[in-house]
Amino acid sequence: MRFEDKLKKYSREQLWQEYCGFLDMSLDDYMYTQRRLMEEQLQMWSKSGLGRQLLRGNHPRTIDELRATLPLTSYADYADVLLAKRTEMLCSEPAIWIQTTWEGGLRPIKLAPYTRSMLDTYRHNLLAVMMMATARRKGDFDVKKGDRILYGGAPLPYMTGLMPSLFDEDIAFTWLPDNNSNPDLSFSQRIKKGFSMALSGGVDFFFGIGSVANYITESFGKSSGGGGKHAISPGNALRYLRGKYISRRDGRSITPGDVFRLKAFFFAGTDAKCYKDRLTKAWGIMPVELAAGTESTCIGAENWEHNGMVFFPDACFYEFIPEEEMRRNLKDPTYQPRTCLMDEIQAGETYELVLSVLHGGAFMRYRIGDMYHCLSAGGGQLPRLTFVDRVPDVIDIAGFTRITASSMQEVIRLSRLELGDWILKKEFNQNDDPFLHMYLEIPPDAQASEVVTRSVLTEHLSLYFKYFDSDYGDLKKLLNMEPLQITILKYGTIAAYEARIGARLPRINPGMLDVCGLLRQQADAEGRPRL
Repeated sequence: MRFEDKLKKYSREQLWQEYCGFLDMSLDDYMYTQRRLMEEQLQMWSKSGLGRQLLRGNHPRTIDELRATLPLTSYADYADVLLAKRTEMLCSEPAIWIQTTWEGGLRPIKLAPYTRSMLDTYRHNLLAVMMMATARRKGDFDVKKGDRILYGGAPLPYMTGLMPSLFDEDIAFTWLPDNNSNPDLSFSQRIKKGFSMALSGGVDFFFGIGSVANYITESFGKSSGGGGKHAISPGNALRYLRGKYISRRDGRSITPGDVFRLKAFFFAGTDAKCYKDRLTKAWGIMPVELAAGTESTCIGAENWEHNGMVFFPDACFYEFIPEEEMRRNLKDPTYQPRTCLMDEIQAGETYELVLSVLHGGAFMRYRIGDMYHCLSAGGGQLPRLTFVDRVPDVIDIAGFTRITASSMQEVIRLSRLELGDWILKKEFNQNDDPFLHMYLEIPPDAQASEVVTRSVLTEHLSLYFKYFDSDYGDLKKLLNMEPLQITILKYGTIAAYEARIGARLPRINPGMLDVCGLLRQQADAEGRPRL
């Protein structure tokens, strides 16, 4: 039965129990569900060609045996099967293949197969998200046929493109716009069309990854108040005129919250929290955090209390690498980090997430590359988590580009610039916007001034970043700033700094890097007074 029909037949309490009842689970009941579904998945997966290939002759019969015999996996372990879409190697027939970025120009895309059962679970959990986000207390949700969703997601073959079609299987929403029905529209055209549709008929929900949601929000004044002609519904006209008056009186741009009254606002993605306060102020409602990924579907969400995400028990089987173990593995790639399960994580600790996708999925003990912080745990209650960032050896800026040491080296090689040693670090400016900060040495025979050299290097490397990673080209527009900033160091500064601290720094996001200490080393090398 479709959800919109259930709304007519069943009480809100019955529907809440069906879709959101997992929130009331004890931790023991949650782990029972996790283990039961994982045991079913293990039986299917271990018999598949992919499972036999990765198990290398082992035959685990239990979850504990699997954890003892199968090392943690990465996408490279699946690439030969999945990129070639070798469905005969999988444990279930894919209903659709979903795409995402892998590693820029080195390995451009990843493909992930979704089974019909995965899609059904994904759809069910998305409806749970809608109900939890609109509730003001348990069971009191506000979702109905015809609700209008301002949509900041990418179209198929990306994961967000699944949302309109999945929801349509259960309830008829209006998408502002449905990107899959408007595939030829550019990003800015979709934004303008979405706001035009919102002004003509209103909007109930807003979904987008954090950086895109912020860009759409900042574009509202230009899209709605730039002199263009829009048909405005009678219900929105008064609020729009009042919002224009107040914004002019206060000397500011009109905001979406001046015009619209959202039921709920969803955001996800790397650096989403950088935009949380400004998005809350602009829309008059706090965004609800989601956890989702191409390989995993939607795995968790906050409810109306905004006190951390609860992970759905039926999307994936979850393991967690403690941060100390993860960092030990970064230093020694041969070291196999230990993992703990959902009932073993501790409040106040940070973990790298490991997933086994249920319902016939391909990925087993898969390092998705995301870090989560446990906000609360214990007392038999379900843990609450919040997204932190990508793992330290990957720089993800605003969910649009992924840079590793090898991809950075390839960009430098393509640029044909004669450069010395370098360190690339993700940092944040005074507005809490993320950017790439490159600490770069110039060989001794460089003749140009530092200012000229920095300007030329920034322009040159940015050009090759765009050539190497097409997503990088969208960053400047989304962030409204230059994504790459360069600090030039005297040749040999990094080696001298490493000698002083007695350790070699990773070239991507070195956790032990004391930036002030590095710059003091630079001042010592040049004989300048320390700041």
